[in-house]
Amino acid sequence: MEEELNLSRASVVADIGSGTGILSKLFLEHGNHVLGVDPNEEMRKAAEESLATYSSFRSVNGSAEDTTLPAYTVDFITAAQSFHWCNATKARKEFMRILRPGGWVILIWNTRVNSTPFMQAYDRLVSDYANNEPRRVRHEDIGEETIGKFLGKHKSRIFNNQQLLDFEGLTGRLLSSSYAPLAGNPRHSPMIGDLRRIFDTYQENGYVHMEYRTELYCIQLTK
Repeated sequence: MEEELNLSRASVVADIGSGTGILSKLFLEHGNHVLGVDPNEEMRKAAEESLATYSSFRSVNGSAEDTTLPAYTVDFITAAQSFHWCNATKARKEFMRILRPGGWVILIWNTRVNSTPFMQAYDRLVSDYANNEPRRVRHEDIGEETIGKFLGKHKSRIFNNQQLLDFEGLTGRLLSSSYAPLAGNPRHSPMIGDLRRIFDTYQENGYVHMEYRTELYCIQLTK
């Protein structure tokens, strides 16, 4: 973004679907003013607590379709692992409203790469338990047609990415997925038991490697 899209410390970033603030923190560390926009009160509170030391962060109760932000006030709009929740037509209109001329929209998400025995076992676990939950929208459902329709002619980049996780981190990663049965669901405890067995089988020195492909799409929207 610095090399190709003119991101600077002066750039104002609206992080849409900012959740607990994982991506927002990276921009704050870079020196940017960040508006963390999310409709979920619990997520916003978590971000407000974890990012409390950054005076340049503002938490906003809003959505991709109605950010509540003033017109022409942001230089970059980001949606990390959240675009699949958007109404693309309404979000595009709202993004055009709040972006300054020459501003960029950045869509980014991680896709699991099942290149190792651990990743293949984890994928089977996810499929087994997700298939027994009500169908929910996921970023994997977004194809090139949807992206092209929303963005038009766009730039894209793909990066290899990896997380090194202990069992607590792996459990948190699984439970952060919208399709994972949570505590109180009768399938929750069996799922965690299966996850423990997978971890114990493939861990090395108390950690497993979660392999991803990070996909980034960017566009300067025009009417």
